[in-house]
Amino acid sequence: MSEYVSAALDLDVTGPEHTRRLALALAEYLKSGDVLLLSGELGAGKTTFTRSLGEGLGVREGVISPTFVLSRVHPNLPGGPRPGGPDLVHVDAYRLSSAEELDDLDLEFSLPRSVTVIEWGRGKAEHLSDSRLELDFTRLTGADARFAYSEEFSWDDEDESVAEDGSDGEDLEADVPEPRLLRVRAFGPRWEGTFEELADRLREA
Repeated sequence: MSEYVSAALDLDVTGPEHTRRLALALAEYLKSGDVLLLSGELGAGKTTFTRSLGEGLGVREGVISPTFVLSRVHPNLPGGPRPGGPDLVHVDAYRLSSAEELDDLDLEFSLPRSVTVIEWGRGKAEHLSDSRLELDFTRLTGADARFAYSEEFSWDDEDESVAEDGSDGEDLEADVPEPRLLRVRAFGPRWEGTFEELADRLREA
């Protein structure tokens, strides 16, 4: 399995709306078989990003952190923005201790027709594909003053959906509007020669 990093990109994320724009921009480049591994502390924005990614892919609504069921399939909607496009498979590997436990979810059957997003997947999911994107979300508490916010930039947009789902808030967003750093790294042949175009699009989002 290739561990060659084709390219990397660091982005300053100014709030949840910026997160949404980044996810929508990325969704334009994704196709069936793509694998994304999302890392970051609790509340860093992983589920917010995945929900917006599902919006861009045109899948069934209701993307929330699959804390207890571990994996959810959100099918592509014929009337959505990408009819005939890939489904979204959303996995929360937080409670899994190994790649073997991840394999028990039988993701190999859905991989060819889906975009697979795995939260907490590092060290467990790299074997699923010879190419992947890794997205690392970091909360930058106390970061420098170049970040300016208004009240609309509150990071608590996941609070209600998580509570309704009855989960224990594995990816509960913080109430304090603080900056995030998003690092995107590309691995494998899928992204060689194409990542720079994607990077330019993300910088514009």
